[in-house]
Amino acid sequence: MTQFSNIAHLANRTNSTNTSATPRGKVYLVGAGPGAVDLITVRGAKLLAQANIVFYDALVDPEMLTLCPQAEKIEVGKRCGKLSSAQQFINKRLVDAAQKHQVIVRLKGGDPMLFGRADEEIQTLKAAGIEVAVVPGITAALAGAASIQQSLTLRGVSRSVAFITLAQGAENLAPGQPISNPSADTLVYYMGRKDAARIAQQLIEQSPNQSSNTPVQILEAVSTPRERLWTSTLQELAFGKADQWFDSRSPALIMIGEALRDKAQSIQNLESPGSEIDNGLQDRQILTNGRRSA
Repeated sequence: MTQFSNIAHLANRTNSTNTSATPRGKVYLVGAGPGAVDLITVRGAKLLAQANIVFYDALVDPEMLTLCPQAEKIEVGKRCGKLSSAQQFINKRLVDAAQKHQVIVRLKGGDPMLFGRADEEIQTLKAAGIEVAVVPGITAALAGAASIQQSLTLRGVSRSVAFITLAQGAENLAPGQPISNPSADTLVYYMGRKDAARIAQQLIEQSPNQSSNTPVQILEAVSTPRERLWTSTLQELAFGKADQWFDSRSPALIMIGEALRDKAQSIQNLESPGSEIDNGLQDRQILTNGRRSA
């Protein structure tokens, strides 16, 4: 009896070991790109088609979810001033999903590694022993430069570019708190709408690379049919001329630097841009998809 009991005990241990050895799923952090569905990478689209479950950001175009009809889809996006999923909760849901599914996609707007909280998710997954991979996406700054056909770098003018955000969850700037601006030739601000005038004023006062006449290009809803462009100077931005133009429903990108100056303008026009700016504010120029067609 003792011998049979020992055999049964060993069998139970083996079964327990096999059950616990069930392979965990793999989590893919996929960049959705700047907005347009056809700007996701081929690799990203293939993973969506294979996914068992997809956790997607608030800025992901709903049409992109048609690429994964077989998957369970869960929104976990974060939007400024709106009820959002806490990052710790998102991390936990990814870990839990990897216990049940084989292919988990975390779909992030733009590129996962730029202002996407990817590091926190990666570290949490690795600590739980879950395999993770990152699929890059086109970030809004590059899509914006392509849309207006203005390079962020320019030989002899701009040798450096900085991507900046002032939005860091609970660490957002308090009213009156100084803004830390890098000294790059071209500056691209993500999520800077509410601080736009303050950013401009501080650059005029303190930056060695920007002045009151430095060109500003503001793009909303980059690469989508709702894309809009506001073109002016730092001085006009500091005066608050763009404040009423912004649409709070669309993500905005503020690009600043000499590389963005309209090459077709004459020197005289550049020295007195006020009338053009006023017209732009009244007309609210719309950029259609045709603007980004090859």
